[in-house]
Amino acid sequence: MREILVRDLGRLGYDEALLVQKDLVERRKQGLIPDQLLIVEHPHVITLGRNGHLENLLANEEVLRRAGIAFHHTDRGGDITYHGPGQIVGYPILDLREWKRDVVAYVRTLEQAIVDTLAEFEIEAARVAGCTGVWVGGKKVAAIGVHISRWVTSHGFALNHTTDLSYFQYIVPCGITKPVTSMRELGSIADRETVTAALARNFASNFQFEAVPALTETF
Repeated sequence: MREILVRDLGRLGYDEALLVQKDLVERRKQGLIPDQLLIVEHPHVITLGRNGHLENLLANEEVLRRAGIAFHHTDRGGDITYHGPGQIVGYPILDLREWKRDVVAYVRTLEQAIVDTLAEFEIEAARVAGCTGVWVGGKKVAAIGVHISRWVTSHGFALNHTTDLSYFQYIVPCGITKPVTSMRELGSIADRETVTAALARNFASNFQFEAVPALTETF
């Protein structure tokens, strides 16, 4: 079975995480490293994907500054989203040539890994036709936006764990006028370490990997 290295980077700024991803993507393209799953938590930041619409940002620069929220354009797919404390963000760096050369299958499998994870905490989640992400009762609990270059992936998913949902007031999440939720709002008291371990395990299972913890400082 193929191995995937799981690295929990802790709290990391969006720019710093992007630089880490870019470095690992280039090394993965060259076959210098195995597949990776990065886990991270960002300070407050709103990101707009390459296909995003700026009108889905509902606050001006001054309002965001006062709220302590950074703003970044990014090269992932999807529209606009929020990242912040209490959110578990996953950035898989995978060479899909060694799995399936199928972008849609990749996104659906990401969704399934999160659905399976939430089931472990007695949260019944599902997909919504035409709306990428993971949903519970019509509310989005996890967003997905990916980038693929020469079949190597970057960016990924964001699961609202104990996220302060009031920060979503500044955007139309992913350009869809549907509410958001979190594991905490849904009644889960599981801690970050427990949820992260379940995510890594279900990610590995769905992509036919063996998950191997790796030292974050060793790349």
